[in-house]
Amino acid sequence: MRHVIALDVGGTGMKAALVGADGTVLHEARRPTGRERGPEAVVAAILDFAEALRAHGRAAYGEPAAAAGVAVPGVVDETTGTAVYAANLGWRDIPLRALLAERLAGGPGDTAGRPFPVALGHDVRTGGLAEGRLGAGRGADRFLFLGLGTGIAGAIGIDGRIEAGAHGCAGEIGHIAVRPGGPACGCGGAGCLETLASAAAVSRAWAAACGDPSADAAGCARAVAAGDERARAVWRDAVGALTDGLVTGITLLDPRLVIVGGGLAEAGGTLFVPLRAAVRDRLTFQQEPHIVPAALGDTAGCLGAGLLAWDLLSAEVTA
Repeated sequence: MRHVIALDVGGTGMKAALVGADGTVLHEARRPTGRERGPEAVVAAILDFAEALRAHGRAAYGEPAAAAGVAVPGVVDETTGTAVYAANLGWRDIPLRALLAERLAGGPGDTAGRPFPVALGHDVRTGGLAEGRLGAGRGADRFLFLGLGTGIAGAIGIDGRIEAGAHGCAGEIGHIAVRPGGPACGCGGAGCLETLASAAAVSRAWAAACGDPSADAAGCARAVAAGDERARAVWRDAVGALTDGLVTGITLLDPRLVIVGGGLAEAGGTLFVPLRAAVRDRLTFQQEPHIVPAALGDTAGCLGAGLLAWDLLSAEVTA
């Protein structure tokens, strides 16, 4: 059975699958990233995991994987296949596509000397690709995907593909300065959207407001629903910042759909009801997009990596 390897590398764990040509997930697996052992160990863990997946596919389905798609965090040069930088993994300028192609080439069932096809993508853009084709954005010609997690990143969807930008940085809406002179951001800026409206930012603000260092964004959302005024103040600030960032994105991109995923989106109506109302109030000439929750959850990155692999094979056939 023809299949591809799909691998989604996160800060603490890796999600993987073997995916058939029709999109069926044939096999799923997870492993820790092992970032506490350093960037070299993370790269070794990725290579070992990919090799194990290839071996499983050959044993279970009678042939090795036809290609691999890998999604990683940070700055990614998809053209050269380089993982340029990821703060949470500690790596710089890793030629990950070449390393994977070398590790996965050869062996039973492969054509001698055939380079193994590997596609490397940015984790949020890859998740956005899956949401656009398989999830909440299916059928939408223009969409903006927003991931509200530890940070905030975005993906710009155009006719079934994701726009990477000239330098691989398109969609970084989390680094729009919505509060100039505000909190310092890891990017070197100040007042960036992700310092104010990410799940991590809400967790910090709520912990300070309620005096419990272990308090988190999910607890803040529950307290908002229960009527806690301290939580409501924290939530209003976050939704206000998120609205400012989104209105900037809507003005620039004119999307038909805004898809919101990540941990903060799990708050459901507690987030979406005030967010939709605030965006509607702020728009002037712009057309209001539908703002909807993501549909694929934490499987989006892995499914998107599978799509990258199949797209790569399709491109090779038509080249």
